[in-house]
Amino acid sequence: MNQARASHRYRAIFISDIHLGTRGCKAEFLVDFLRHNESEFLYLVGDIIDCWRLRRAWYWRQSHNDVVQKILRKARKGTRVIYVPGNHDEPLRDYSELQFGGITVLNETMHETADGRKLLVIHGDDFDGIVKYAKWLALMGDWAYNWMLRANHWFNIARRQMGYPYWSLSAYLKQRVKDAVKYIDDFERAVAEEARRRGVDGVVCGHIHKAEIRTIDGVLYCNDGDWVESCTALVEHWDGRLEIVNWAEVRQASMLELA
Repeated sequence: MNQARASHRYRAIFISDIHLGTRGCKAEFLVDFLRHNESEFLYLVGDIIDCWRLRRAWYWRQSHNDVVQKILRKARKGTRVIYVPGNHDEPLRDYSELQFGGITVLNETMHETADGRKLLVIHGDDFDGIVKYAKWLALMGDWAYNWMLRANHWFNIARRQMGYPYWSLSAYLKQRVKDAVKYIDDFERAVAEEARRRGVDGVVCGHIHKAEIRTIDGVLYCNDGDWVESCTALVEHWDGRLEIVNWAEVRQASMLELA
């Protein structure tokens, strides 16, 4: 059985930065992931719906509906779904501690792993100085970022036609631009320091679209990535082990097996 069609059941799945309502959203990848992966807990760690973009221009494909329906179906079937809003879906923060369709909205929450570690679950935008203190600059950056995602979309269509796998331009640039690398490192350390201040073992967040599991000065830092560039999720196995799943790579691997 190939990897992409196999069904996996995890103790917990963490996903964020889906950005439903934007052209950059890889909803088809996420629907495929949700179809083949189940869990006891499903955490939606912010920026699930992109209210910033939807205010300016309406864009909503059937695949975006499919994502919502998949999540609601999981909640109906017994998955505990917790929605922690981010800055792009911040209107939902006004509804913290309420439940909609079996989905509980919380501005932050705590997850205890099977091996007893306590993890703070937050989106992370409170630790982004640009979002917190210069929202106009964040909005300008959002426009530039979406332009780059659109260019990346057409670039990858050409790559597929030539038989090459999916490749993220913005992720590539992030790894190589010095200021971006420093920004990411500063963000990760600030979030980890908040976990230390709270007296917990680690933190799970999103926001910067860079999946990562690493220890920062004794604190476990986990970022579940995104579904506009890397198509990644953070999963917890039944023994408490944490892992990043890159669904774009999984799908590509399975396609190669079938070739």
